[in-house]
Amino acid sequence: MEEHIEILTKYNFWEKLPPSPGLLREEYTQKIIRHTGNRLVKVLTGQRRAGKSYILRQSALQLIQRGTPAKNTLVINLELTDFDFIRTYKDLDNLIKLYLKEIKPQGRIYIFLDEIQFVEDWERVVNSYSQDYTAEYELFISGSNSKMLAGELSTLLSGRYVHIEVYPFGFQEYTQAKGIAQNRQTYIEYMNRGGLPELFSLPDEREVVQNYIASLCNSILLKDIIQRHSIRDARLLEDLFAFLINNASNLVSTNNIANYFKSQGRKNSYDSISTYIGYIEESFLVHRCERYGIKGKESLAGIAKFYANDLAYHNFLYAGHSYGIGYALENLVFLELKRKGFSVNTGVLEKQEIDFVARKDDRVIYIQSTYMLQDEQTFQREYAALERIHDNYEKFVLSLDDIDIPSQQGIHHIKAWNLHNYL
Repeated sequence: MEEHIEILTKYNFWEKLPPSPGLLREEYTQKIIRHTGNRLVKVLTGQRRAGKSYILRQSALQLIQRGTPAKNTLVINLELTDFDFIRTYKDLDNLIKLYLKEIKPQGRIYIFLDEIQFVEDWERVVNSYSQDYTAEYELFISGSNSKMLAGELSTLLSGRYVHIEVYPFGFQEYTQAKGIAQNRQTYIEYMNRGGLPELFSLPDEREVVQNYIASLCNSILLKDIIQRHSIRDARLLEDLFAFLINNASNLVSTNNIANYFKSQGRKNSYDSISTYIGYIEESFLVHRCERYGIKGKESLAGIAKFYANDLAYHNFLYAGHSYGIGYALENLVFLELKRKGFSVNTGVLEKQEIDFVARKDDRVIYIQSTYMLQDEQTFQREYAALERIHDNYEKFVLSLDDIDIPSQQGIHHIKAWNLHNYL
């Protein structure tokens, strides 16, 4: 037991604060802190290495800086090998009880459980402490699977939680981390590299970054999908991931994908392909964007677009595949909308496509994304699609043009690197 206390002391802030908690991701920590002071469980989900651990630690540090006694915070990162002895909810419960007995915190206690999916039946611990009326516990948990809230936890908590999805660095965070200005050149640099936080601690050598991205991707496919779901056809899973990354921003359907593999001499069932795509989505490697009928205000099943969670996968794993800058730009726009909390669809209006229909509370935004408005034909194509929408919601055309283009019939132009100012 003494050994376990030593491990907890090593990773917590009871005796000293860390020299640097990393780039402060205020957009997330402010949202978390804003929801403290109650029994709501704060749930962070997102891809491995997207920064969830940093955000949890930064949140604990902010609580301490605001006056919470350091010993009233308990941080357990279940991905670390030092915590391999925690296999079931009973092991986790015993460790928390040991902390309470030995450290003796008084008052409200803040418990941070990182990558909690590694613990069998972890939902029981979360539900028990969040509902324990004999003491004041506040729980913060993270996980790398989107199904965390689709099962028993959602049923047990019955809405008594706050869900926050974590994405890799946005353009603002990218420039902040590198200490550079926000302009067209740095936006293209961001587009050509990616926003995964650990990229910023690596040497700026393509081979080093490529090895890191490949290792991360393999780890996610192996630990979060193949082992978790007992995948039999690992090659199909890997090939599906490559297909989705290399066809990001394109409309595809499961039938399209099945026919593609069939044309390659592969005999994979529709059900297997559909199931494996679902697993890839659950691990946050890609995001599905469903179509939405603007006129009928209804979701359209079947064909959809998929977007990569980070462009680094294409940039460093499949760079030899044809992938226009316009597709990459569209991918970044999708991620920024999601990062800002919008629900996002691809719009359809009388057989014409609107890149994005984004909704947040009572706000609706229509966005057309294009590489450059370099000629009259492109200009008319992008603006005409939005002109056909006869409502009073905001309409934007976004591009990499470094000039100010006047608004036309209420449709405004956005320079891609300034998108966050409009959201």
